[in-house]
Order: sequence, then structure tokens, then C-alpha cells
Amino acid sequence: MEQKPGTISADYKVKGGKLLRVRLNVDAGMIRTVRITGDFFMHPEDALETLEHSLIGIPFQEITIRAQVQQFFNSEVQVIGAEVEDFVHVLLIAS
Repeated sequence: MEQKPGTISADYKVKGGKLLRVRLNVDAGMIRTVRITGDFFMHPEDALETLEHSLIGIPFQEITIRAQVQQFFNSEVQVIGAEVEDFVHVLLIAS
């Protein structure tokens, strides 16, 4: 999945109608910045920021993104309004 440098984004309605939105800056095939917003809740409250930081500097490739997101959600993080796979999907459809 080769990306041109710059800001990319995606909106995704998860099962049940909740919205996930992602804005990424990708350069040289690497995620440089990421912001995830939407109609969901995460506990602990700072978990979303932790997820965003964990994605910075990784290759913008399906296998890497999927592994990073799944590893993050294997911790004590709880999410209401979306599933782990929804986060993977919205990141991967960004263009």
C-alpha cells in the first residue's frame, strides 16, 4: 500500500452507526502524525492519546498497523462504541 506524502483521512461508520474518523500524515511510507476521533469512548481516558503515539513512526502497511493496534488493545484498554477491527479498518482505508 504505497502512499504519497501528505495528509490522508478516512471516516468510517461502525456497526451500530458510530463514527470513527482518522487523519494521518504519511511521509516516506511512515506515519508521522495521527489523530483519531469519533463517537466512541475509551478507558482509561488517556488511552486514545497512547494509541495515537504508538502509531507514530511505524510503516503505513496493513500488517504493521494491524499488529500495532491489536497489541495496544491487548492491554487493559476498554472501548465502547467500536471494535478493535474498526480501528484497524479506518486506518487502512485512509487515502
